[in-house]
Amino acid sequence: MKIVVCVKMVPDTTQVTIDPVTNTLVREGVPFITNPFDTHAIEEALRLKDKYGAHITALSMGPPAAESVLKRAIALGIDDAVLLSDRAFGGADTLATSKVLAEAVAKLGEKVPIDLIICGKQTIDGDTAQVGPGIARRLKFSQLTLVDKILVIDESKKTIQVRRRLEGYHEIVESKLPALITVLREINVPRYPTVPGRLDAADKKLPVWTNDELKLDLNLIGLKGSPTQVRRIFAPQREKGEIIPGEGKYIHQAIDKAIEKLSSWDIVSFEK
Repeated sequence: MKIVVCVKMVPDTTQVTIDPVTNTLVREGVPFITNPFDTHAIEEALRLKDKYGAHITALSMGPPAAESVLKRAIALGIDDAVLLSDRAFGGADTLATSKVLAEAVAKLGEKVPIDLIICGKQTIDGDTAQVGPGIARRLKFSQLTLVDKILVIDESKKTIQVRRRLEGYHEIVESKLPALITVLREINVPRYPTVPGRLDAADKKLPVWTNDELKLDLNLIGLKGSPTQVRRIFAPQREKGEIIPGEGKYIHQAIDKAIEKLSSWDIVSFEK
């Protein structure tokens, strides 16, 4: 079984700014981490490796500094990794990003076909949850989103059965491979890298693919290929909430006080 895990380097803060000229994220002086949802995608891939003997490749699109998230994946037990880094890829929206990643997955599968792609549900910097489905659509892979448990993979029948967490209930779905799944945080608890793993990752030379390898139309990637643009990113201002004490015999007084406060708001109305 051959698995690809898509990971992304994201800012470890909500205080991000946008370049007013390019409308892209200003990265200087901002600490970066592996997208939290992607850490669960890595862990799930490693569990499949332990169970089925899968070969895993981590794939990331980003600046040269994104090599750090791939090296962490290697330290955890991922077999190899590829960084997609080119100025032509910069400023991409979800449409252009999914195009580059899908083309890279197709290239990885030229010798041995890819059976499964695992992505985090979404990234914490964009929160769109569109890139995974976009990759699946371009590659014509089965698409299984919001997965909180992989139940079974039948390698002989080339099928995968998963549990999806929907609003208020779970759904058991079986699909043909190759497939792409996006995972929730509840699917697992990520492991920590070992010291030998860190040492191996530090010495490993990772390949960097530019558009010279992918040969994509420059009008379909990066800023030119992005029909959407981020105009502004900001942290919403939140007022501190109020706690109304009330326990035991005082609970009714607390409820009355809460209703009194709510009824004073213009946006709330009560019907008798």
